[in-house]
Amino acid sequence: MSTSSRLAPTDTPASSAVTGTTTREEEAEWEPPKNGPLKTPITRPMKSAHPKRPAALTPEQEVKYATVLASVSQWQSLPATTLKGAPTVPIQDHERMWLTRDCLLRYLRAEKWQTANALRRLQSTLSWRREFGADTFTADYISEENETGKQLVLGYDIEARPCLYLSPAKQNTKMSDKQIHHLCFMLDRTIDMMPPGVESACLLINFKGAGGGHTPTVQQARSVLNILQNHSPERLGRALISDLPWYVTTFFKLISPFIDPVTRDKMRFNEDLTKHVPRQQLWDSHGGDLKFVYEHDSYWPALEAECRKRQEASRRRWEQGGKRVGEYEEYLRGGDHPSLQQVLNAAKKEVGVDGGGDEALVGEKDADLVAAGVGKLSV
Repeated sequence: MSTSSRLAPTDTPASSAVTGTTTREEEAEWEPPKNGPLKTPITRPMKSAHPKRPAALTPEQEVKYATVLASVSQWQSLPATTLKGAPTVPIQDHERMWLTRDCLLRYLRAEKWQTANALRRLQSTLSWRREFGADTFTADYISEENETGKQLVLGYDIEARPCLYLSPAKQNTKMSDKQIHHLCFMLDRTIDMMPPGVESACLLINFKGAGGGHTPTVQQARSVLNILQNHSPERLGRALISDLPWYVTTFFKLISPFIDPVTRDKMRFNEDLTKHVPRQQLWDSHGGDLKFVYEHDSYWPALEAECRKRQEASRRRWEQGGKRVGEYEEYLRGGDHPSLQQVLNAAKKEVGVDGGGDEALVGEKDADLVAAGVGKLSV
């Protein structure tokens, strides 16, 4: 017998199996401290902030997703670097956990749904992270780079995206690779701070007070663009750039040829930031109402502790869900979405296969299609 059904990501029988999560409607509204300025990160968006949901996949896109998922699920080892002929090293659990459903879809969208290109790019990013050391940077190692608060994860925009403030005038170190390590570290922490249902970040770059010596070199800018465009596709939701002196405007013209058109479309210059970030969570130095003072000894350990807590919770959920490639990020972040295993079990139950029964009864290819949201099983 052959049966097919469609399971929407948030409309599945497995949803009832998820317990212990708290919806944002049940949370108290975020409020700033009443006994002085805030000195630590903000842990949740305003209740008025709502993420934009991605468009539903077409049947063709669902099959392409299933093709990519089936392929990455079989990866046993990956090149240790991006160099041609680099030795391969077994894939690690944290790398498999990184290969979420949403991650695969981001790379597919970035590659215009060309599955072979998406697969090459996914492998390239994992090899680059190994080569660059992205997963080895610690808060202690990066700490000196952020002593002046030149980069801050603080608050959320109107679409519940975490805000990363960049303040070139507060540059406190000489140009080096460690400055790029710092940005990579802070981008990863911004991702840690994303609430369920959010995939992208809001960058607020303010050049007020920045002298010519604070402008990055073209090579540094290209390194940053490589991280943002090639290895963090669709992670940039909005870039709000303010107070540009003439030499920074010239600098942007110099690097413009290297900026992807999609990235360029997300950039806004000298706009009213309250149109993008709720006043309550927009730093008063940027036109908002939030009284915030950066004290490194308060902010830095608080950011590390909050991110570590979220990382550990996501890891536990991933392990409880069966350590599956293609897991749902909303589930990993503690949202109301069921795990991939629950979605698969619900789909099998719907067509008469015991959710805890023999996996051999479900074809490997068909199981991948279920994971992609097609829900097509043959028994």
